Amino acid sequence: MRDGAAPRAPRGGASLRRLRRPGCAGVFAALALCGYAALALCGCAAGPDFKPPSAPSAQRYTPEGELGGAPSATQPQHIAWGGALEGSWWQLFRSEPIDAIVKQALDHNYSLAASTATLAESRELALAQAGGQYPQLGLNGGIGKQQYGQEFLGKFGPIPAFTYFAVGPTVSYTLDYTGGVARGVEREFALSEVARQEMNAAYLSVTGQAVMQTLEIASTHAQIATIETLLQQDRDDLRLVETAFQEGSVAREDVVSAESQIASDLTLLPPLRQDLSRERHALSVLLGLPPDGGLPADLDLAAVTLPAELPVAVPSELVHRRPDILAAEARLHAATSAVGIADSNLYPKITLSAAVAQEALSPGALFEAGHTAWSLISGVTAPIFDGGTLRAQQRAAVDALHESAARYQQAVLEAFAQVADSLAALEHDGQQLDAQTQAERAAQSSLELARASYREGNAGVLEVLDAERSYQRARLGYVRAAAQRYLDTVQLFLALGGTPPTSPGAGT
Repeated sequence: MRDGAAPRAPRGGASLRRLRRPGCAGVFAALALCGYAALALCGCAAGPDFKPPSAPSAQRYTPEGELGGAPSATQPQHIAWGGALEGSWWQLFRSEPIDAIVKQALDHNYSLAASTATLAESRELALAQAGGQYPQLGLNGGIGKQQYGQEFLGKFGPIPAFTYFAVGPTVSYTLDYTGGVARGVEREFALSEVARQEMNAAYLSVTGQAVMQTLEIASTHAQIATIETLLQQDRDDLRLVETAFQEGSVAREDVVSAESQIASDLTLLPPLRQDLSRERHALSVLLGLPPDGGLPADLDLAAVTLPAELPVAVPSELVHRRPDILAAEARLHAATSAVGIADSNLYPKITLSAAVAQEALSPGALFEAGHTAWSLISGVTAPIFDGGTLRAQQRAAVDALHESAARYQQAVLEAFAQVADSLAALEHDGQQLDAQTQAERAAQSSLELARASYREGNAGVLEVLDAERSYQRARLGYVRAAAQRYLDTVQLFLALGGTPPTSPGAGT
Protein backbone atom coordinates (compact mmCIF):
# COMPACT_ATOMS: atom_id res chain seq x y z
CA MET A 1 0.00 0.00 0.00
CA ARG A 2 1.46 3.30 -1.16
CA ASP A 3 0.80 6.92 -0.12
CA GLY A 4 -1.70 5.74 2.43
CA ALA A 5 -4.27 4.81 -0.28
CA ALA A 6 -6.65 2.01 0.59
CA PRO A 7 -6.44 -1.18 -1.44
CA ARG A 8 -9.62 -1.87 -3.41
CA ALA A 9 -11.26 -5.11 -4.43
CA PRO A 10 -11.25 -5.82 -8.19
CA ARG A 11 -14.55 -5.11 -9.98
CA GLY A 12 -15.99 -6.26 -13.33
CA GLY A 13 -13.11 -8.57 -14.09
CA ALA A 14 -10.58 -5.74 -14.54
CA SER A 15 -8.27 -4.42 -11.83
CA LEU A 16 -7.66 -0.77 -11.06
CA ARG A 17 -4.12 0.31 -11.80
CA ARG A 18 -2.40 3.04 -9.92
CA LEU A 19 -0.53 5.81 -11.68
CA ARG A 20 1.82 8.35 -10.26
CA ARG A 21 0.24 10.98 -12.54
CA PRO A 22 -3.38 11.45 -13.57
CA GLY A 23 -4.22 9.20 -16.56
CA CYS A 24 -7.57 10.66 -17.71
CA ALA A 25 -6.26 11.76 -21.08
CA GLY A 26 -4.80 8.36 -21.88
CA VAL A 27 -7.94 6.49 -20.87
CA PHE A 28 -10.34 8.66 -22.82
CA ALA A 29 -8.03 8.72 -25.82
CA ALA A 30 -8.10 4.93 -25.83
CA LEU A 31 -11.89 4.96 -25.63
CA ALA A 32 -12.03 7.48 -28.47
CA LEU A 33 -9.95 5.14 -30.63
CA CYS A 34 -12.42 2.37 -29.82
CA GLY A 35 -15.25 4.66 -30.83
CA TYR A 36 -13.61 5.39 -34.18
CA ALA A 37 -13.19 1.67 -34.69
CA ALA A 38 -16.87 1.24 -33.88
CA LEU A 39 -17.83 3.78 -36.52
CA ALA A 40 -15.75 1.90 -39.06
CA LEU A 41 -17.63 -1.29 -38.23
CA CYS A 42 -21.05 0.37 -38.39
CA GLY A 43 -21.21 0.84 -42.12
CA CYS A 44 -24.09 -1.62 -42.49
CA ALA A 45 -27.20 -1.54 -40.29
CA ALA A 46 -29.25 -4.65 -39.65
CA GLY A 47 -32.64 -5.01 -41.28
CA PRO A 48 -34.13 -3.39 -44.40
CA ASP A 49 -33.83 0.30 -45.16
CA PHE A 50 -37.15 2.12 -45.35
CA LYS A 51 -38.32 3.32 -48.72
CA PRO A 52 -41.54 5.36 -48.99
CA PRO A 53 -44.25 3.53 -50.92
CA SER A 54 -44.51 4.44 -54.58
CA ALA A 55 -47.16 6.94 -55.59
CA PRO A 56 -50.32 5.32 -56.99
CA SER A 57 -50.57 5.11 -60.76
CA ALA A 58 -54.26 6.08 -60.77
CA GLN A 59 -55.01 9.46 -62.32
CA ARG A 60 -58.68 9.71 -61.31
CA TYR A 61 -60.84 8.67 -58.41
CA THR A 62 -63.70 7.40 -60.57
CA PRO A 63 -63.98 5.76 -64.00
CA GLU A 64 -63.31 8.08 -66.91
CA GLY A 65 -66.38 10.10 -67.78
CA GLU A 66 -68.44 8.98 -64.78
CA LEU A 67 -68.20 12.35 -63.06
CA GLY A 68 -67.74 15.42 -65.16
CA GLY A 69 -67.94 17.90 -62.34
CA ALA A 70 -70.60 19.28 -60.00
CA PRO A 71 -73.04 20.95 -62.39
CA SER A 72 -76.01 22.98 -61.27
CA ALA A 73 -77.95 25.64 -63.09
CA THR A 74 -78.87 27.24 -59.76
CA GLN A 75 -75.45 27.37 -58.10
CA PRO A 76 -72.74 26.05 -60.45
CA GLN A 77 -69.57 24.52 -59.05
CA HIS A 78 -66.50 23.62 -61.07
CA ILE A 79 -63.96 20.94 -60.17
CA ALA A 80 -60.38 22.09 -60.82
CA TRP A 81 -58.46 18.85 -61.32
CA GLY A 82 -54.87 18.94 -60.11
CA GLY A 83 -55.50 21.90 -57.81
CA ALA A 84 -54.57 22.01 -54.16
CA LEU A 85 -56.18 23.60 -51.16
CA GLU A 86 -54.06 26.52 -50.04
CA GLY A 87 -54.18 28.34 -46.74
CA SER A 88 -57.14 27.87 -44.44
CA TRP A 89 -59.62 25.86 -46.51
CA TRP A 90 -62.69 27.11 -44.63
CA GLN A 91 -62.01 30.64 -45.86
CA LEU A 92 -63.28 29.53 -49.28
CA PHE A 93 -66.79 29.98 -47.83
CA ARG A 94 -66.05 33.70 -47.35
CA SER A 95 -67.82 33.88 -44.02
CA GLU A 96 -66.38 35.90 -41.16
CA PRO A 97 -68.57 34.09 -38.58
CA ILE A 98 -67.18 30.73 -39.76
CA ASP A 99 -63.63 32.10 -39.59
CA ALA A 100 -64.23 33.27 -36.02
CA ILE A 101 -65.73 29.95 -34.91
CA VAL A 102 -62.85 27.95 -36.39
CA LYS A 103 -60.31 30.22 -34.69
CA GLN A 104 -62.07 29.77 -31.35
CA ALA A 105 -62.10 26.01 -31.83
CA LEU A 106 -58.38 25.93 -32.61
CA ASP A 107 -57.62 28.05 -29.56
CA HIS A 108 -59.75 26.16 -27.05
CA ASN A 109 -60.41 22.60 -28.24
CA TYR A 110 -59.11 20.10 -25.68
CA SER A 111 -58.72 17.17 -28.09
CA LEU A 112 -56.37 19.26 -30.22
CA ALA A 113 -54.48 20.37 -27.10
CA ALA A 114 -54.07 16.71 -26.09
CA SER A 115 -52.77 15.80 -29.56
CA THR A 116 -50.29 18.68 -29.38
CA ALA A 117 -49.02 17.46 -26.01
CA THR A 118 -48.74 13.91 -27.35
CA LEU A 119 -46.61 15.18 -30.22
CA ALA A 120 -44.32 17.06 -27.83
CA GLU A 121 -43.98 13.91 -25.71
CA SER A 122 -43.11 11.75 -28.71
CA ARG A 123 -40.46 14.21 -29.84
CA GLU A 124 -38.80 14.20 -26.43
CA LEU A 125 -38.86 10.39 -26.33
CA ALA A 126 -37.19 10.31 -29.74
CA LEU A 127 -34.49 12.73 -28.56
CA ALA A 128 -34.00 10.64 -25.44
CA GLN A 129 -33.53 7.53 -27.59
CA ALA A 130 -31.10 9.39 -29.83
CA GLY A 131 -28.92 10.12 -26.81
CA GLY A 132 -28.04 6.43 -26.63
CA GLN A 133 -25.95 6.75 -29.80
CA TYR A 134 -23.34 8.80 -27.99
CA PRO A 135 -20.88 7.94 -25.22
CA GLN A 136 -22.45 8.27 -21.78
CA LEU A 137 -20.31 10.40 -19.48
CA GLY A 138 -20.90 10.52 -15.75
CA LEU A 139 -19.26 11.44 -12.49
CA ASN A 140 -18.97 9.04 -9.59
CA GLY A 141 -18.13 9.98 -6.07
CA GLY A 142 -18.29 8.11 -2.83
CA ILE A 143 -17.21 7.77 0.76
CA GLY A 144 -17.16 4.53 2.65
CA LYS A 145 -15.71 2.46 5.46
CA GLN A 146 -14.19 -0.92 4.62
CA GLN A 147 -12.68 -3.93 6.40
CA TYR A 148 -10.80 -6.70 4.55
CA GLY A 149 -10.88 -10.20 6.01
CA GLN A 150 -8.12 -12.83 6.39
CA GLU A 151 -9.27 -14.72 3.30
CA PHE A 152 -8.62 -11.70 1.07
CA LEU A 153 -5.29 -10.58 2.60
CA GLY A 154 -3.72 -13.98 3.17
CA LYS A 155 -0.19 -13.83 4.58
CA PHE A 156 -0.13 -10.02 4.66
CA GLY A 157 -2.00 -10.09 7.90
CA PRO A 158 -5.02 -8.18 9.05
CA ILE A 159 -5.55 -4.53 8.16
CA PRO A 160 -7.72 -2.43 10.42
CA ALA A 161 -10.95 -0.95 9.09
CA PHE A 162 -10.46 2.30 7.20
CA THR A 163 -12.46 5.10 5.64
CA TYR A 164 -11.85 6.02 2.00
CA PHE A 165 -12.88 8.79 -0.37
CA ALA A 166 -13.16 8.54 -4.18
CA VAL A 167 -14.26 10.80 -7.05
CA GLY A 168 -13.84 10.64 -10.82
CA PRO A 169 -15.51 10.50 -14.23
CA THR A 170 -16.80 7.42 -16.04
CA VAL A 171 -17.68 6.90 -19.67
CA SER A 172 -19.43 4.03 -21.45
CA TYR A 173 -20.30 3.33 -25.05
CA THR A 174 -22.27 0.60 -26.79
CA LEU A 175 -20.55 -0.49 -29.97
CA ASP A 176 -23.41 -0.30 -32.49
CA TYR A 177 -21.73 -2.39 -35.18
CA THR A 178 -25.06 -4.00 -36.15
CA GLY A 179 -26.96 -0.71 -36.27
CA GLY A 180 -29.52 -1.84 -33.69
CA VAL A 181 -29.22 1.34 -31.64
CA ALA A 182 -29.52 3.50 -34.76
CA ARG A 183 -32.59 1.52 -35.82
CA GLY A 184 -34.11 2.15 -32.41
CA VAL A 185 -33.58 5.88 -32.84
CA GLU A 186 -35.01 5.70 -36.35
CA ARG A 187 -38.09 3.92 -35.02
CA GLU A 188 -38.71 6.54 -32.31
CA PHE A 189 -38.50 9.39 -34.80
CA ALA A 190 -40.90 7.51 -37.09
CA LEU A 191 -43.33 7.19 -34.18
CA SER A 192 -42.89 10.90 -33.56
CA GLU A 193 -43.91 11.48 -37.16
CA VAL A 194 -46.98 9.33 -36.52
CA ALA A 195 -47.87 11.61 -33.62
CA ARG A 196 -47.35 14.70 -35.80
CA GLN A 197 -49.66 13.39 -38.50
CA GLU A 198 -52.24 12.34 -35.92
CA MET A 199 -52.14 15.89 -34.56
CA ASN A 200 -52.64 17.21 -38.10
CA ALA A 201 -55.58 14.81 -38.44
CA ALA A 202 -56.99 16.17 -35.17
CA TYR A 203 -56.48 19.70 -36.49
CA LEU A 204 -58.34 18.80 -39.66
CA SER A 205 -61.09 17.06 -37.70
CA VAL A 206 -61.61 20.00 -35.33
CA THR A 207 -61.76 22.58 -38.12
CA GLY A 208 -64.04 20.35 -40.19
CA GLN A 209 -66.42 19.66 -37.32
CA ALA A 210 -66.54 23.34 -36.42
CA VAL A 211 -67.58 24.27 -39.97
CA MET A 212 -69.96 21.30 -40.26
CA GLN A 213 -71.72 22.02 -36.97
CA THR A 214 -72.02 25.70 -37.85
CA LEU A 215 -73.57 24.87 -41.23
CA GLU A 216 -75.87 22.24 -39.71
CA ILE A 217 -77.12 24.78 -37.17
CA ALA A 218 -77.74 27.23 -40.01
CA SER A 219 -79.53 24.52 -42.01
CA THR A 220 -81.74 23.56 -39.08
CA HIS A 221 -82.56 27.23 -38.50
CA ALA A 222 -83.56 27.58 -42.15
CA GLN A 223 -85.81 24.52 -41.91
CA ILE A 224 -87.44 25.80 -38.73
CA ALA A 225 -88.02 29.18 -40.37
CA THR A 226 -89.60 27.41 -43.36
CA ILE A 227 -91.92 25.40 -41.12
CA GLU A 228 -92.91 28.53 -39.19
CA THR A 229 -93.72 30.31 -42.46
CA LEU A 230 -95.83 27.36 -43.56
CA LEU A 231 -97.63 27.35 -40.22
CA GLN A 232 -98.45 31.01 -40.71
CA GLN A 233 -99.87 30.14 -44.12
CA ASP A 234 -101.83 27.29 -42.51
CA ARG A 235 -103.35 29.73 -40.04
CA ASP A 236 -104.27 32.09 -42.87
CA ASP A 237 -105.95 29.18 -44.66
CA LEU A 238 -107.81 28.24 -41.48
CA ARG A 239 -109.16 31.79 -41.11
CA LEU A 240 -110.20 31.72 -44.74
CA VAL A 241 -112.05 28.41 -44.30
CA GLU A 242 -113.70 29.54 -41.07
CA THR A 243 -114.97 32.67 -42.81
CA ALA A 244 -116.34 30.60 -45.67
CA PHE A 245 -117.95 28.19 -43.20
CA GLN A 246 -119.69 31.05 -41.38
CA GLU A 247 -120.96 32.26 -44.72
CA GLY A 248 -122.23 28.76 -45.43
CA SER A 249 -120.13 28.19 -48.55
CA VAL A 250 -118.10 25.23 -47.14
CA ALA A 251 -118.87 22.29 -44.91
CA ARG A 252 -117.66 21.63 -41.38
CA GLU A 253 -115.33 18.95 -42.76
CA ASP A 254 -113.31 21.67 -44.54
CA VAL A 255 -112.65 23.44 -41.24
CA VAL A 256 -111.55 20.18 -39.63
CA SER A 257 -109.23 19.49 -42.57
CA ALA A 258 -107.60 22.92 -42.17
CA GLU A 259 -107.14 22.37 -38.43
CA SER A 260 -105.67 18.94 -39.12
CA GLN A 261 -103.16 20.49 -41.51
CA ILE A 262 -101.92 22.86 -38.79
CA ALA A 263 -101.62 20.00 -36.28
CA SER A 264 -99.68 17.92 -38.81
CA ASP A 265 -97.25 20.74 -39.59
CA LEU A 266 -96.69 21.43 -35.89
CA THR A 267 -95.28 17.90 -35.49
CA LEU A 268 -92.36 18.90 -37.75
CA LEU A 269 -90.98 21.45 -35.29
CA PRO A 270 -90.00 19.41 -32.16
CA PRO A 271 -87.55 17.09 -34.02
CA LEU A 272 -85.89 20.09 -35.68
CA ARG A 273 -85.58 21.92 -32.36
CA GLN A 274 -84.06 18.78 -30.83
CA ASP A 275 -81.56 18.65 -33.69
CA LEU A 276 -80.74 22.31 -33.06
CA SER A 277 -80.07 21.68 -29.36
CA ARG A 278 -77.85 18.70 -30.16
CA GLU A 279 -75.90 20.64 -32.77
CA ARG A 280 -75.37 23.57 -30.42
CA HIS A 281 -74.15 21.26 -27.66
CA ALA A 282 -71.72 19.57 -30.06
CA LEU A 283 -70.40 22.99 -31.12
CA SER A 284 -69.96 23.96 -27.46
CA VAL A 285 -67.74 20.92 -26.89
CA LEU A 286 -65.65 21.80 -29.95
CA LEU A 287 -65.19 25.35 -28.66
CA GLY A 288 -64.19 24.15 -25.19
CA LEU A 289 -67.38 25.50 -23.60
CA PRO A 290 -69.98 23.85 -21.33
CA PRO A 291 -73.37 23.24 -22.97
CA ASP A 292 -74.79 26.31 -21.28
CA GLY A 293 -71.83 28.46 -22.35
CA GLY A 294 -72.20 31.48 -24.57
CA LEU A 295 -72.09 30.44 -28.23
CA PRO A 296 -71.66 32.88 -31.09
CA ALA A 297 -74.80 34.03 -32.86
CA ASP A 298 -76.30 31.44 -35.18
CA LEU A 299 -75.22 31.71 -38.80
CA ASP A 300 -77.57 32.61 -41.66
CA LEU A 301 -77.02 30.01 -44.37
CA ALA A 302 -77.89 32.54 -47.07
CA ALA A 303 -74.92 34.66 -45.97
CA VAL A 304 -72.43 31.86 -46.70
CA THR A 305 -70.84 31.73 -50.16
CA LEU A 306 -70.77 28.31 -51.76
CA PRO A 307 -67.26 27.82 -53.25
CA ALA A 308 -67.63 27.92 -57.04
CA GLU A 309 -64.25 26.28 -57.77
CA LEU A 310 -63.25 23.08 -56.01
CA PRO A 311 -59.52 22.28 -56.21
CA VAL A 312 -59.09 18.50 -56.29
CA ALA A 313 -55.62 16.97 -56.01
CA VAL A 314 -54.83 13.99 -58.22
CA PRO A 315 -54.35 10.63 -56.43
CA SER A 316 -50.55 10.77 -56.60
CA GLU A 317 -50.63 14.07 -54.70
CA LEU A 318 -53.37 13.08 -52.28
CA VAL A 319 -51.12 10.46 -50.62
CA HIS A 320 -48.74 13.29 -49.66
CA ARG A 321 -51.50 15.47 -48.18
CA ARG A 322 -53.85 13.27 -46.16
CA PRO A 323 -52.69 13.03 -42.52
CA ASP A 324 -54.08 9.51 -42.09
CA ILE A 325 -52.09 8.25 -45.11
CA LEU A 326 -48.93 10.00 -43.92
CA ALA A 327 -49.45 8.51 -40.44
CA ALA A 328 -49.82 5.04 -41.99
CA GLU A 329 -46.59 5.63 -43.93
CA ALA A 330 -44.80 6.65 -40.72
CA ARG A 331 -46.08 3.49 -38.99
CA LEU A 332 -44.70 1.48 -41.89
CA HIS A 333 -41.36 3.25 -41.37
CA ALA A 334 -41.43 2.38 -37.66
CA ALA A 335 -42.26 -1.27 -38.44
CA THR A 336 -39.34 -1.42 -40.90
CA SER A 337 -36.99 -0.11 -38.21
CA ALA A 338 -38.35 -2.66 -35.73
CA VAL A 339 -37.24 -5.45 -38.08
CA GLY A 340 -33.72 -4.02 -37.95
CA ILE A 341 -33.84 -3.94 -34.15
CA ALA A 342 -34.97 -7.57 -34.03
CA ASP A 343 -32.19 -8.56 -36.47
CA SER A 344 -29.53 -6.79 -34.41
CA ASN A 345 -30.63 -8.62 -31.26
CA LEU A 346 -29.39 -11.85 -32.84
CA TYR A 347 -25.78 -10.61 -32.74
CA PRO A 348 -23.44 -10.15 -29.77
CA LYS A 349 -23.54 -6.82 -27.98
CA ILE A 350 -20.24 -5.09 -27.29
CA THR A 351 -19.84 -2.38 -24.67
CA LEU A 352 -16.83 -0.25 -23.83
CA SER A 353 -16.37 1.60 -20.58
CA ALA A 354 -13.67 3.55 -18.84
CA ALA A 355 -13.32 5.12 -15.45
CA VAL A 356 -10.81 7.36 -13.72
CA ALA A 357 -10.92 7.86 -9.97
CA GLN A 358 -8.96 9.81 -7.40
CA GLU A 359 -8.87 7.73 -4.21
CA ALA A 360 -7.48 8.58 -0.80
CA LEU A 361 -8.00 7.99 2.91
CA SER A 362 -8.69 11.67 3.49
CA PRO A 363 -10.41 14.34 1.40
CA GLY A 364 -7.35 16.57 1.38
CA ALA A 365 -5.24 13.88 -0.30
CA LEU A 366 -7.69 13.08 -3.11
CA PHE A 367 -5.87 14.98 -5.84
CA GLU A 368 -2.29 14.28 -4.83
CA ALA A 369 0.03 12.53 -7.26
CA GLY A 370 -0.13 8.77 -7.13
CA HIS A 371 -3.77 8.64 -6.00
CA THR A 372 -5.19 8.13 -9.49
CA ALA A 373 -6.79 4.83 -10.44
CA TRP A 374 -8.27 3.97 -13.85
CA SER A 375 -9.96 1.14 -15.67
CA LEU A 376 -10.68 0.31 -19.31
CA ILE A 377 -13.21 -2.48 -19.75
CA SER A 378 -14.79 -4.12 -22.75
CA GLY A 379 -17.67 -6.57 -22.49
CA VAL A 380 -19.40 -8.91 -24.88
CA THR A 381 -22.84 -10.42 -24.40
CA ALA A 382 -23.79 -13.02 -27.01
CA PRO A 383 -27.04 -14.99 -27.22
CA ILE A 384 -26.38 -18.74 -27.23
CA PHE A 385 -29.66 -20.39 -26.23
CA ASP A 386 -32.90 -18.54 -25.54
CA GLY A 387 -35.49 -21.14 -26.41
CA GLY A 388 -36.17 -19.50 -29.78
CA THR A 389 -37.25 -16.17 -28.29
CA LEU A 390 -35.11 -13.89 -30.46
CA ARG A 391 -35.97 -15.70 -33.68
CA ALA A 392 -39.66 -15.57 -32.83
CA GLN A 393 -39.38 -11.85 -32.09
CA GLN A 394 -37.69 -11.35 -35.44
CA ARG A 395 -40.45 -13.21 -37.27
CA ALA A 396 -43.06 -11.22 -35.35
CA ALA A 397 -41.38 -7.97 -36.44
CA VAL A 398 -41.53 -9.09 -40.07
CA ASP A 399 -45.21 -9.99 -39.67
CA ALA A 400 -45.84 -6.56 -38.15
CA LEU A 401 -44.10 -5.00 -41.16
CA HIS A 402 -46.42 -6.87 -43.52
CA GLU A 403 -49.40 -5.73 -41.44
CA SER A 404 -48.30 -2.09 -41.62
CA ALA A 405 -47.82 -2.34 -45.38
CA ALA A 406 -51.34 -3.74 -45.80
CA ARG A 407 -52.83 -1.07 -43.54
CA TYR A 408 -51.08 1.62 -45.57
CA GLN A 409 -52.61 0.30 -48.79
CA GLN A 410 -56.01 0.09 -47.07
CA ALA A 411 -55.71 3.72 -45.90
CA VAL A 412 -54.93 4.82 -49.47
CA LEU A 413 -57.92 2.95 -50.91
CA GLU A 414 -60.27 4.31 -48.25
CA ALA A 415 -59.02 7.85 -48.90
CA PHE A 416 -59.64 7.47 -52.64
CA ALA A 417 -63.11 6.10 -51.93
CA GLN A 418 -63.94 9.05 -49.67
CA VAL A 419 -62.90 11.54 -52.35
CA ALA A 420 -64.91 9.61 -54.96
CA ASP A 421 -67.94 9.57 -52.65
CA SER A 422 -67.67 13.32 -52.09
CA LEU A 423 -67.35 14.04 -55.80
CA ALA A 424 -70.36 11.86 -56.57
CA ALA A 425 -72.33 13.49 -53.75
CA LEU A 426 -71.61 16.98 -55.09
CA GLU A 427 -72.67 16.06 -58.59
CA HIS A 428 -75.86 14.50 -57.32
CA ASP A 429 -76.41 17.46 -54.97
CA GLY A 430 -76.29 19.79 -57.96
CA GLN A 431 -78.84 17.70 -59.78
CA GLN A 432 -81.01 17.43 -56.67
CA LEU A 433 -80.86 21.18 -56.06
CA ASP A 434 -81.99 21.92 -59.63
CA ALA A 435 -84.83 19.42 -59.29
CA GLN A 436 -85.94 20.86 -55.95
CA THR A 437 -85.79 24.38 -57.37
CA GLN A 438 -88.11 23.41 -60.20
CA ALA A 439 -90.38 21.49 -57.82
CA GLU A 440 -90.63 24.48 -55.47
CA ARG A 441 -91.46 26.87 -58.30
CA ALA A 442 -94.09 24.51 -59.66
CA ALA A 443 -95.60 23.96 -56.22
CA GLN A 444 -95.62 27.70 -55.52
CA SER A 445 -97.43 28.38 -58.78
CA SER A 446 -99.91 25.58 -58.11
CA LEU A 447 -100.59 26.93 -54.62
CA GLU A 448 -101.17 30.47 -55.86
CA LEU A 449 -103.57 29.21 -58.54
CA ALA A 450 -105.43 27.05 -56.01
CA ARG A 451 -105.85 29.97 -53.62
CA ALA A 452 -107.04 32.29 -56.38
CA SER A 453 -109.45 29.68 -57.64
CA TYR A 454 -110.74 29.12 -54.10
CA ARG A 455 -111.40 32.83 -53.59
CA GLU A 456 -113.38 32.90 -56.83
CA GLY A 457 -115.37 29.87 -55.79
CA ASN A 458 -114.00 27.62 -58.52
CA ALA A 459 -112.15 25.22 -56.15
CA GLY A 460 -112.69 23.75 -52.74
CA VAL A 461 -110.59 24.07 -49.63
CA LEU A 462 -109.24 20.54 -50.08
CA GLU A 463 -107.54 21.59 -53.30
CA VAL A 464 -105.89 24.47 -51.45
CA LEU A 465 -104.71 22.20 -48.63
CA ASP A 466 -103.30 19.66 -51.09
CA ALA A 467 -101.42 22.43 -52.87
CA GLU A 468 -100.20 23.66 -49.49
CA ARG A 469 -98.83 20.22 -48.60
CA SER A 470 -97.09 19.94 -51.96
CA TYR A 471 -95.46 23.33 -51.53
CA GLN A 472 -94.37 22.45 -47.99
CA ARG A 473 -92.62 19.32 -49.16
CA ALA A 474 -90.99 21.17 -52.07
CA ARG A 475 -89.80 24.08 -49.92
CA LEU A 476 -88.32 21.83 -47.25
CA GLY A 477 -86.70 19.72 -49.95
CA TYR A 478 -85.05 22.79 -51.43
CA VAL A 479 -83.72 23.99 -48.06
CA ARG A 480 -82.31 20.55 -47.27
CA ALA A 481 -80.77 20.14 -50.72
CA ALA A 482 -79.09 23.54 -50.52
CA ALA A 483 -77.71 22.80 -47.03
CA GLN A 484 -76.53 19.34 -48.04
CA ARG A 485 -74.46 20.85 -50.84
CA TYR A 486 -72.60 23.02 -48.35
CA LEU A 487 -72.00 20.02 -46.09
CA ASP A 488 -70.78 17.80 -48.94
CA THR A 489 -68.42 20.55 -50.05
CA VAL A 490 -66.89 20.51 -46.57
CA GLN A 491 -66.65 16.71 -46.74
CA LEU A 492 -64.73 16.98 -50.01
CA PHE A 493 -62.26 19.43 -48.50
CA LEU A 494 -61.73 17.11 -45.53
CA ALA A 495 -61.33 14.07 -47.80
CA LEU A 496 -58.64 15.96 -49.70
CA GLY A 497 -56.65 16.47 -46.49
CA GLY A 498 -57.12 20.20 -46.40
CA THR A 499 -54.75 20.88 -43.49
CA PRO A 500 -53.37 24.40 -44.08
CA PRO A 501 -49.59 24.87 -44.03
CA THR A 502 -49.92 27.07 -40.94
CA SER A 503 -51.32 24.20 -38.85
CA PRO A 504 -49.54 23.27 -35.60
CA GLY A 505 -46.49 21.19 -36.30
CA ALA A 506 -46.50 21.85 -40.03
CA GLY A 507 -43.09 21.88 -41.56
CA THR A 508 -41.40 20.36 -38.51
